[in-house]
Amino acid sequence: MVQTKKIALYMVVVFVLYTIITSPDRAAALVQVGFEGVSSAAQGVGEFMTQLIQ
Repeated sequence: MVQTKKIALYMVVVFVLYTIITSPDRAAALVQVGFEGVSSAAQGVGEFMTQLIQ
């Protein structure tokens, strides 16, 4: 099971590197979308906690 996880992790890393090398513009756009999603989620949690306190 541990070997399978390692192999899957290596495959993901290779895929990410391949995507970055072959299409850096698209990779940058995907990273931006990811950061926007994380930022939006954090903002939502902050608003929820604020409403909980009030």
